[in-house]
Amino acid sequence: MNIFIHTGEVSGDLQGGLLIRALMRQAEKRGIDLSVTGVGGQQMAEAGANVIANTVRLSAIGLLEALPYYIKGRGLQKQVNRYLLENPPDLMVLLDYMGPNIPVGKFVRKELPGTPIAYYIAPQQWVFSTKRDTQNILDVSDKLLAIFPDEATFYEQAGGNNVRWVGHPLVDILAEPMSKSQARAELTIADDAQIVTLMPASRKQELQYIMPVMFEAAAYIQAQQPKVRFLIPVSLPDFREEIAAAAETYGLNARLVDKADGQRAIAAADLVINKSGTANLEVALMNVPQIVMYRLSTLTGIVAKLIVKTAFVSPVNLMENQPIVPELLQWDATSEAVSKEALALLTDEDKRQKMISGYAQMKQAMGEVGVCDRAANEILDMLPSKK
Repeated sequence: MNIFIHTGEVSGDLQGGLLIRALMRQAEKRGIDLSVTGVGGQQMAEAGANVIANTVRLSAIGLLEALPYYIKGRGLQKQVNRYLLENPPDLMVLLDYMGPNIPVGKFVRKELPGTPIAYYIAPQQWVFSTKRDTQNILDVSDKLLAIFPDEATFYEQAGGNNVRWVGHPLVDILAEPMSKSQARAELTIADDAQIVTLMPASRKQELQYIMPVMFEAAAYIQAQQPKVRFLIPVSLPDFREEIAAAAETYGLNARLVDKADGQRAIAAADLVINKSGTANLEVALMNVPQIVMYRLSTLTGIVAKLIVKTAFVSPVNLMENQPIVPELLQWDATSEAVSKEALALLTDEDKRQKMISGYAQMKQAMGEVGVCDRAANEILDMLPSKK
């Protein structure tokens, strides 16, 4: 039996890799000879998938931000469509990022109507949604697997009749997070050092819109706390040179670390300054205080203000619909505002402990360990009978 997994960005590749390992584990228990093909990146390939095209570098959030990737994305979609016609899978999994998934889902619906489709990590349409987008997701999904309780409710109320809440997959990989002392020992950092980890970008556009503000804020922090040191995980090797140059431009006492040391860089920190995204949950599960920020082009910022339906955008705050971490978005995400929040969290132990308490409450809504295996079993249940 062959499953085709389709995703289109860095976080989707990570989750795809976790899902593939769980699918293989559960398929073996069921006596199913399973192969996985798909589009994604290195994480999926390392988990055992035959990755026919790498989509990790084609993702962007926004209107103007997505334009440079449109032509490449259209060409890749045609390539994927041809492959699917020539090699029809037994089951299709659409994973996370809505942009590339809806077109390929519609194609499979039309050209391979007998192929069941699961949507895993449902897009967060309950945060910013149009009825059309929500309906498109439901139209291409025979089963929809949600990772937030509220989004499962949202899709059910929107008309989804086969929606499951499985929990958030980060629970599985951070069930026993690394301690600060262990992380510092492995990174050769003194126990008494003051460390702030900066997480500016997993997409190219974020180097332009987020990194300069974040690094300028870091420079303000450094001026107030001269002994502070910065760690900067590099999510993609292509970004290293630009990040290093920016850190030097702003005069930061900074050390870049490879993606393999990303979790160590978080665990070792006294504070993380983070862009909004899945990494917010990763930091929360490791019990490290954080500030969340995000910026887009002015046009996209205006549109986002009109369509965002919730009071929050960070997954940490969305999980409980409470302001657990400070969010500084678009025009509010200035270097002065970010540095002010950062200095408060570095020096006020009560603020830090209040955030840690909020994390504990949030974790209860993320589900029990075994998320990926639950999702894998929901997907394997959809496989047609052997021919």
